[in-house]
Amino acid sequence: MNYKNVSVVIPILNEEKYIKKCLDSLLEQDYPKEKTEILLVDGGSTDGTPDIVAQYTQKYTYMKTVENPKKTVQYAMNVGIENGSGYYIVRMDAHAEYANDYISKCVEYSEKTGAENVGGTTVVRGKSPVQKIIATSYHSPFALGGSRHYDESYEGYADTVAWGTFKRETLLKLGMYDERLPRSEDDDLNFRITESGGKIFVTPKIRSIYYPKDSFSKLFRQYFEYGKWKVAVIKKHKKPSRIAHLVPMAFVAFIVLFGMLSFAFPIVAKAFFGIMALYFLLDAYFSFRSKHIQGFLNKLGLMYAHLVLHVSYGLGFWAGIFKFWNYKW
Repeated sequence: MNYKNVSVVIPILNEEKYIKKCLDSLLEQDYPKEKTEILLVDGGSTDGTPDIVAQYTQKYTYMKTVENPKKTVQYAMNVGIENGSGYYIVRMDAHAEYANDYISKCVEYSEKTGAENVGGTTVVRGKSPVQKIIATSYHSPFALGGSRHYDESYEGYADTVAWGTFKRETLLKLGMYDERLPRSEDDDLNFRITESGGKIFVTPKIRSIYYPKDSFSKLFRQYFEYGKWKVAVIKKHKKPSRIAHLVPMAFVAFIVLFGMLSFAFPIVAKAFFGIMALYFLLDAYFSFRSKHIQGFLNKLGLMYAHLVLHVSYGLGFWAGIFKFWNYKW
């Protein structure tokens, strides 16, 4: 294997619950340490994160902290790319733990496929009961539209991938991350990769475990922001990457419009309650047939997680429509 220099870039901000296990998994990587640098780009953490990170950077010279005064992830990535010296940039997330051959496999499949972005299928797991329900929703085709990179067994080309491994020169050529996008910055970058003729490759042989938000309220806020900033990406590129991104917006519009009209028009009320009944039947079907979680109450929780994802993303999408209506890219 051709061991090229690799820069691992990890945006961090108040990650004391997760950062230790993340860094421990990086210490176990089988990729040569002399070919690896790990850049922890801190957006101004105010919890115990800096103290935890300092214990590692003082002991391991290939790990270092870089400041991100503008806080958000798109700036963090650009700071990491600019400060990195590797042939490859491996983006990682502090909320994840990585198999000991993660970096090796990223480089191997980058070399093997020639793809401009390579990553693993997204394996999502939880620690608390609620987080386990939320993690299960990521693998539900009813929740996130069946995106290929959430299929734990899928290998092949896709429209996006979690995190990703890129040639540094490719990122520089594309203008790195769009700093106007605090959310959906990955979608935008992947859009630009495919529009320029590049490929995005996913394989389950690149293994990691991601830990999602641990409450429904945090999940709602996260996907509201995703929905809002997805509009910015669509407006910038003048098309959605997948039609599935538009469905939650239509669902929320249906609930509001038909819900209001149902009070005045009985025929609309029948249509409204019929379609909502169909929605909840589908929700129940996909929730109760899920193999990722067991127990009646957990299945009901998964039904609620689906609803939270759909409504939050749809509301965020409408917020984005109004926010970016006259925005010029």
